Amino acid sequence: MKPSPRQNLTHQLTYDLGIAIVEGTYPVGGGLPSEADLCVQYNVSRSSTREAVKMLSAKGLISSRPKQGIRVLPENSWNMFDTDVLTWILSSKPSLALLKEFTQVRLAIEPQAAALAAMNATYEQLEDIEKALSRMVEADQGLDDPLDADIAFHTSILVASGNRFFVQLTEFIGTALRVSIRYTNKIKGVPGADVKKHADILNTIKSRNPDRARDAVTAILDEALELIDSQL
Repeated sequence: MKPSPRQNLTHQLTYDLGIAIVEGTYPVGGGLPSEADLCVQYNVSRSSTREAVKMLSAKGLISSRPKQGIRVLPENSWNMFDTDVLTWILSSKPSLALLKEFTQVRLAIEPQAAALAAMNATYEQLEDIEKALSRMVEADQGLDDPLDADIAFHTSILVASGNRFFVQLTEFIGTALRVSIRYTNKIKGVPGADVKKHADILNTIKSRNPDRARDAVTAILDEALELIDSQL
């Protein structure tokens, strides 16, 4: 079912205001125009404006209270695990410090996910990781998108871990990988990831060796951190 026109207007206003906040058009601690003024400024209904304000409040970007108006909250209140918030930040100001923090999150999660995949992955899930690796090979030949293939590989391991919390992180990891991988590949001067190292990860998972799987993922993430650190 297609979204209603009002839903589309709400989402567009949420996006426009979210980008404006992240880019500093509305600075932290400052106020946004009133809902009535936003209606006029963005040519949307009061109900759409109210819904957009609620969505931004839920994402931790603003607070809206009677007599205080709409205030922009500090960055440590923003929900970094919200894919909209993360996308806005990464599209407007993907700082090296932020990419480093994200890679540190990956380092805390993905090696363990690979170890769990080595123990828990079903035959179908192993096939999904293998298909993603095949896409990476094809991407090297110009037959697939290298970024999409790389993201599919890493997120399929999260799914194969069998850990429901890790599975919930696939969209978050995929969103940030879109910027992070592009950046580290640019530093290395290559269009795509090292297929051999990713094949080694798959083989350790298929051999049901959790320690080797953990070490194989740790190695490529340590390399990514070193690359980022070299540019800071």
